[in-house]
Amino acid sequence: MRSSYRLGILVSHPIQYDAAWFRYLAQRCDIEVLYMHRQDAGAQAKAGFGVPFQWDIPLLEGYPYRWLTNVARHPNVRTFSGCDTPEIAHLLRTQHYDALLIVGWNRKSALQAIRACWQHHIPVLMRGDSQLRTPRSWLLTAAKYAPYRWGLPRLRAHLYVGKRNHAYLQHYGVPQDRLFFAPHFVDNMFFESKALEAEKTGMTGGIRTRLNIPRDAFVFLFVGKMLPKKRPADFVRACLKILSEPYGANVHALLVGDGPLRASLEWLARPQSRHIHFAGFRNQSELPAFYKASNALILPSDARETWGLVVNEAAACGIPALVSEAAGCVPDLIEPGRTGYTYPAGDIEALARLMRTLEAMCQYTSTTIRRALAKKMACYSIQKATDGLEHALETVIEASSGFSRGKI
Repeated sequence: MRSSYRLGILVSHPIQYDAAWFRYLAQRCDIEVLYMHRQDAGAQAKAGFGVPFQWDIPLLEGYPYRWLTNVARHPNVRTFSGCDTPEIAHLLRTQHYDALLIVGWNRKSALQAIRACWQHHIPVLMRGDSQLRTPRSWLLTAAKYAPYRWGLPRLRAHLYVGKRNHAYLQHYGVPQDRLFFAPHFVDNMFFESKALEAEKTGMTGGIRTRLNIPRDAFVFLFVGKMLPKKRPADFVRACLKILSEPYGANVHALLVGDGPLRASLEWLARPQSRHIHFAGFRNQSELPAFYKASNALILPSDARETWGLVVNEAAACGIPALVSEAAGCVPDLIEPGRTGYTYPAGDIEALARLMRTLEAMCQYTSTTIRRALAKKMACYSIQKATDGLEHALETVIEASSGFSRGKI
């Protein structure tokens, strides 16, 4: 049943993970997505991808959107002042939104929107993924506590993406009745279908052949920007330890991505260059084949990794993950011995040891792993995020109007 709600959605810029959700919502609700900033190919490189590019999947099709005029002196999505869109006040006054969903509050445009919503009595829903473990100076922690403790509980609803994000919001005083679970997700159907297609058409075998990886080798995979917070060198060092042992003769490592650390990683991997492979940046439609050509994902990030959507991507392709306990997704996605394992961030010995354990697990319980991953992804999906948004909208708008106006 189509909803009569009119929902505005304020987002920094088109993001590959959001587009599928917006298309899904547009079939069920009257939405309009408001973008703060136009991100060009060069800005993608500066964001850490290492190479200029545009996404090879449609990001602006299937839903209504508009570009806001960004008047920032230095427009970007990396800094608070990089998105400055004062026209949002006029739009909120004239477009008659029943509610505004703001994705992230760490940009000036978000605060401009919140101020205008309060002025015009429009309910604000917020969705973010912050966690308490992210390293911050004591000065910054102290400075933000009072304003966050004052402001966050005053928003009408928060769509929390996982357990650590829930704890973060509770820390700043958001009451339980304003918290609604709308999990982090990827387009599970896209990744699953593309992975199966790659396997059936021989693309996965072709990847191994091009990289000189034997078909029976066990492949550990890293996918992501090659940035310090991702700690890709931990992955390479753990692989070097494994490959120095007789046990590691049939183990290979594959790094997919680019960024400022790539040259140093290639130098580090030189002693085992026949077993450690660099595939460079790969666009969204190419990734499922690389997941399916591998056996397990490694995410060694520090606590600046507020989630780790590559773990969702791998799971949708049927691939378990070994994840640093600092990454925000761990308590939600990692069930030790079922969907993967976790280890203390930066502990190379523990990482190498659990990589061996994960290899053994994959060899003897592969069917059980796939079932566990499929069950997990059913809980971290577009539908579950939509359910959370629907619940929040109903609760907020009923409280404002005194009656229900339909469902998404």
